[in-house]
Amino acid sequence: MDLAYIPSPSTGVIHLGPVPLRGYAFCIIIGVFVAVWYGNRRWVARGGTAGTVADIAVWAVPFGLVGGRLYHVVTDYQLYFSEGRNWVDAFKIWEGGLGIWGAIALGAVGAWIGCRRRGIPLPAYADAIAPGIAFAQAIGRWGNWFNQELYGRPTDLPWALEIGEGVNREAGLYHPTFLYESLWCVGVALLVIWADRRFTLGHGRAFALYVAAYCAGRGWIEYMRVDDAHHILGLRLNVWTAIVVFLLAVTYIVLSARKRPGREEVVEPPAAARAGAGTATADTGAKTETETAKTDLAKTDTAKTDTGEPAADEPAAGEAGAGAKAPQKS
Repeated sequence: MDLAYIPSPSTGVIHLGPVPLRGYAFCIIIGVFVAVWYGNRRWVARGGTAGTVADIAVWAVPFGLVGGRLYHVVTDYQLYFSEGRNWVDAFKIWEGGLGIWGAIALGAVGAWIGCRRRGIPLPAYADAIAPGIAFAQAIGRWGNWFNQELYGRPTDLPWALEIGEGVNREAGLYHPTFLYESLWCVGVALLVIWADRRFTLGHGRAFALYVAAYCAGRGWIEYMRVDDAHHILGLRLNVWTAIVVFLLAVTYIVLSARKRPGREEVVEPPAAARAGAGTATADTGAKTETETAKTDLAKTDTAKTDTGEPAADEPAAGEAGAGAKAPQKS
């Protein structure tokens, strides 16, 4: 008899009247809010403007959701396009299925667009938001608990996860890999916060540390999972992805530290400076027009003098003579 285990919810949907509140979507939304909130705090602490992180997130989040879903559908296409499957299910994101690799990759594209529009360096923004992303992942993983998915091998440990009978799953007790990854992500966030304060990370190195640390944990957690996945040379596809991305992140940290040590002094052009630049431009334009008018007037006066005509500020000869008094007879 099992004395202790983690129970799974009987349903992943709570109905608030006619509105269904899905646990998976709720966890994703809460994670996004936490990432933006904490990222904003870090951005302001580095000299940025409050609200900038949210403005750029308007671009990054939709791109990230699309990228995460695309990665999942492409790497697990058999779930949607094999015989007996309905391809329309590929659009049902609330049923689970977001690949973090695609979410980060395409989310970075959206963030780059947002940063370009604000004149902000993407690496500085990535450093500010990195721990928040890790916290968001920690929260988002609980969505897999609501959906009873992405669990590990069978186990009799006290913290085993109870899985009920369902489509493509057997009832039993399994390793709660969703919980392992959630706790790992919290540790990654704390690691990045500590390292950023200790070593003053900049130019994207805090974000690269988050990526490397996450991949290190994802590798062994992925190895424990038993859900269907593509294998290459005996390893799951996501294990290979974690290895490759880990190496790329570490390489970036080393090369970036040599090429651009330290941290950015200015992460966002101040609004006053942008407004001052516009005022200076207007003043320069006004001065230029005035100087041009004076130059044209001087050229006109010179031309009139050469032709014997009086200059603009010189009285005519007749006017000078009329102004003099004629001699009086005594």
